[in-house]
Amino acid sequence: MTQAAEFWNTVYDNDTAPWVIGEPQPAILELERAGLIRGRVLDIGAGAGEHTIALTRRGYDVLGIDLSPSAVEYARRNAADQGVPTARFRVADAVRLGADPAAAAELGVFDTIVDSALFHIFREEPDDRAMYVRALHALCAPGGTVHLLALSDAEPGIGPRISDRLIRESFGTGWELADVQPSRYRGRVTGLVSAEAADLDLPADGIVESAAWLARIRRL
Repeated sequence: MTQAAEFWNTVYDNDTAPWVIGEPQPAILELERAGLIRGRVLDIGAGAGEHTIALTRRGYDVLGIDLSPSAVEYARRNAADQGVPTARFRVADAVRLGADPAAAAELGVFDTIVDSALFHIFREEPDDRAMYVRALHALCAPGGTVHLLALSDAEPGIGPRISDRLIRESFGTGWELADVQPSRYRGRVTGLVSAEAADLDLPADGIVESAAWLARIRRL
């Protein structure tokens, strides 16, 4: 993967993850309000657990997974602090699941998969990207949906940014790309990205918004 588990553990242990904003992404909440989150739900690359927590609170059967044990510990504390101790999290490597059918089968299949800011980290790693898409296909039930929120190259910003073309090219056989629309993604300026923020004349700390893509992809 682009970064080893140790990197992800460090940013959660030090609270420097720029994607941890203390709330769910508005774009994901809007999907739920629109009735586009259905059945059993997988929050893949769950991070701080905000989407798993929010959907569990709303009565969904949700599992959040993340490569980083520190992220999972953070998410469990976060869930308890928010009064949702029943929110479920598990350590799992989303890329390796694409090469390990038994591990994917152990998790089961899901009617809805939410990917908030995971897919785009494979921008420059085609092998990992292909393996990740393979994992999504194994984990998503036939007729199920992957909702993918990824940073967009439509404007300068912090973090790995991708084109909508990369999304379209990555989800070919076995998928139907129902929709790709411009969206917005909220992040946080921390010491980890302070140099990038300064180059973009962004505030030295606090919440910032970036261009994003929101894709709806149906598993055939």
